[in-house]
Amino acid sequence: MTKNRITGIIDIGSNTVRLAVYQLSDNGAYRVIDQGRWAARLSQRMDDEGNLTDEAIEELTEVLRHYRRICQMHGTGFIRTVATAAVRQSANRERIVRRLSDATGLTIEVLSGEDEARIGSHAMLCTMGTGDGFVIDIGGGSTEISLLLDREVKFAVSFPFGCVNLASTFALSSNPVPPAVLEDMQSFVMQRLTGEPWIGQYPGLPIIGLGGTVRALAKFQQKMTDYPFHLLHGYELRAEDAASRLNQLAAIPVDKRRKLPGLSKDRGDVIVPGLAILLGIIRHAAASSLVVCGAGLRDGLFYETCVPRFQPKSAESVLQESIRNLTALYPTSPEVHLNQVQKLAVTLYECLSVKYSLRPESRLLLETAARLHRIGAAIDYNNSAEHTFYMLMHTHWNGLGHREMLLAASIAAFASAGQHKRNLAPFRAILSDGDIELAARLGTLLQLASALDRSEAQAISAMDLVVMAGKLQIVAHASHPLPVEQRETDAIAREFHKTWGLTPKLDVKLQATYL
Repeated sequence: MTKNRITGIIDIGSNTVRLAVYQLSDNGAYRVIDQGRWAARLSQRMDDEGNLTDEAIEELTEVLRHYRRICQMHGTGFIRTVATAAVRQSANRERIVRRLSDATGLTIEVLSGEDEARIGSHAMLCTMGTGDGFVIDIGGGSTEISLLLDREVKFAVSFPFGCVNLASTFALSSNPVPPAVLEDMQSFVMQRLTGEPWIGQYPGLPIIGLGGTVRALAKFQQKMTDYPFHLLHGYELRAEDAASRLNQLAAIPVDKRRKLPGLSKDRGDVIVPGLAILLGIIRHAAASSLVVCGAGLRDGLFYETCVPRFQPKSAESVLQESIRNLTALYPTSPEVHLNQVQKLAVTLYECLSVKYSLRPESRLLLETAARLHRIGAAIDYNNSAEHTFYMLMHTHWNGLGHREMLLAASIAAFASAGQHKRNLAPFRAILSDGDIELAARLGTLLQLASALDRSEAQAISAMDLVVMAGKLQIVAHASHPLPVEQRETDAIAREFHKTWGLTPKLDVKLQATYL
């Protein structure tokens, strides 16, 4: 019987206090099973001496008690609680930590700015394949910037300004923010960045954005442009998109911002200073683009605390770990069968790829789909192809961009040309020319590979493939006869012919041990 280890992660941020409860099973599968969020605005609740007020501490205490009760309800064995800029910068920091610990029984870690940057970068590296770029996390009371080169953190720094305290510094009210003030805020940020020369020495690198400000921008941009795939992780924006949205939001008062679709109400008053920080960094770094990372500090703490073995050195390792986790969460098919289907699919692909000039990315998409094509059976074996597509479009996994995720999901879920086109129709805006046809070809290839191990016995050790006279002749070297596989191959032959112009024909060559 599967045993679960439950871990709670609490992030006492300057703008928001968040909880994430993670379940880690003994088969290595992990996922978030509960979350909490409280808009604390701690950076706005300091007295004239720089102390966090007693009222704020009491409210924070009650929130932490509530989060601890949630963790206890889930049977949490360990709760890691960290505090960031607001507590770190408070004059009464030691008193805050002592009162919170005494009142809640939680051990409170106050992270340094450098630790915050390091952990945020680790979260990104565990969930994205980006090799070079600036990782930024704009919080309520601080902003962390790290430089990644070849997936290694070369520099990291924390600045003592965030969306909440910058709003206070510039005395922003509920009124529109004039263009001159926007420029002043960006100049303020850029001036402070000059103290770290490396930030301006790598023009053209992308910015990978963590935290609520970047996520809010991405969600708003998706809503304004009718972007069809409502996943924030991996979403890409141009620098001019961020500038356009900043000008749009700054031009209207806070009460109207809070009513805008796609923008959460509690971000209405801090989104403008947050985006001013973002634009200041983009301008100073001469960044090429902005990529949203949906993971953050809590995810980095989870990986560091619970999965320390996972130290991805490449984009491929991020994807493979994500596939491993999904198949462990939803073990609908034996691992050996998935491995066999993938092996057979690659063999078929290598035979056909040169003749049909398939794109280089095709193999990775096929290999990914082969590992995940049975996942929909976790909902119901009947109509499992439809469930597979839905799950892969709504389940959290990493290592591919939005377009590649969509294609992999459609390949894994391929059942017929009509159903395939219906699946992809809503997403045409993010597809490239030829994508629908490519995914159909790879989908039928995966169908054939699955048919060749329909008995799930891994009987085929090798295949000889010949393309001739409109046929794909398959001579399978097998440990026993394959009547089921032959029937399955015949059953999908017509669909295969539609996409490849070839009719597959399976012949079996029995190994000497069987004879």
